[in-house]
Amino acid sequence: MTENYTALYEQHKKAGASFTDFGGWQMPLKYNSELAEHHAVRKSAGLFDLSHMGEVWVTGPQAAAFLDYALVGKISAMPVGKAKYSLICNEDGGIIDDLITYRRPAAADGTDVFLVVPNAGNATVVAEALADRAASFDVQVRDASAETSLIAVQGPKAEELLLRLVPAASHNEVTDLKYYAAVEVPLLVGGAGQELLVARTGYTGEDGFEIFVPNDAAPALWQALIAIADEGELTPAGLASRDSLRLEAGMPLYGNELSLQGDPFAAGLGPVVALSKEGDFVGKAALAAKKEAGAGTTSGRRLVGLKGLGRRAGRAHYPVLKDGVPVGEVTSGQPSPTLGYPVAMAYVDVEHTAPGTALHIDLRGKAEPFEVVELPFYRRAK
Repeated sequence: MTENYTALYEQHKKAGASFTDFGGWQMPLKYNSELAEHHAVRKSAGLFDLSHMGEVWVTGPQAAAFLDYALVGKISAMPVGKAKYSLICNEDGGIIDDLITYRRPAAADGTDVFLVVPNAGNATVVAEALADRAASFDVQVRDASAETSLIAVQGPKAEELLLRLVPAASHNEVTDLKYYAAVEVPLLVGGAGQELLVARTGYTGEDGFEIFVPNDAAPALWQALIAIADEGELTPAGLASRDSLRLEAGMPLYGNELSLQGDPFAAGLGPVVALSKEGDFVGKAALAAKKEAGAGTTSGRRLVGLKGLGRRAGRAHYPVLKDGVPVGEVTSGQPSPTLGYPVAMAYVDVEHTAPGTALHIDLRGKAEPFEVVELPFYRRAK
């Protein structure tokens, strides 16, 4: 597999990062202590390089109608400036990827503009699927992933820190920005203002922002963010802490909780699927049949949270047991740094998914007690 490097790779090397392959990209796993990075995001703020994510622009007179057809959600109903979590499925209802779509102001000619952000390992597959599905629509699909970087500031101090790079006249554009919304904001980088797309989104369970920036400007923005923070306010953070943060927040990871073999209903994402929207969409018939058959409610397995009652953590692919009999499988699991006990997400037979159900995880031959709990494990104070 070809190794890809983000525009911030040299910044990470200088900071002493340990790297790992993720979706074909060399990404920082951690800089020093993944535990310290995790706590920094919960208590102050963390700085993440997310440039391995994809960015696909969809424009044209039929852009909204096209995305209604290509994705499972009703994208056309989304107001300008907002964002929407959705899925792209195949004809069988299998999940190709979960993604976020941003509706931007219309182009000069009045046509609709959307930005679709798929996950790293799926960016090319999603861009190709969108291009294929666009054949009968008056729409243009442009994959801008190779030219775009994405930097995230996540944590309770995220807004305060970002405002230090925003001219005072534009502060209200940041402070008024709602969750799952985005706006073009001038950021003072390198002594000059540059308008960048800033979204109030994230994958940590904390308040925060994701900033889309051209590759050539990404290092200066990264350095500017570090420079405006006082000691301990902003900590560069890698994929290890991002994974523990998203697990505590009950957020699915493609390849763990989501896959082509799974379906939205079993994953607890039924509300994302707009079966009632007008017209057809890819996978609609299959998904309607799965819902009718009770997928994730009365049949099959459903994704649940598991709270450890002991000290040992379950890991991906470990069996989940009921009275010694396998009834499920862990998709993600580890000790929770914030909560102080092991947590896991797992697909479990629906008859054993009620909160409070006592289960065990087979930890290499030893049954460790767990209890079914509602997701997420952690919610930030608002």
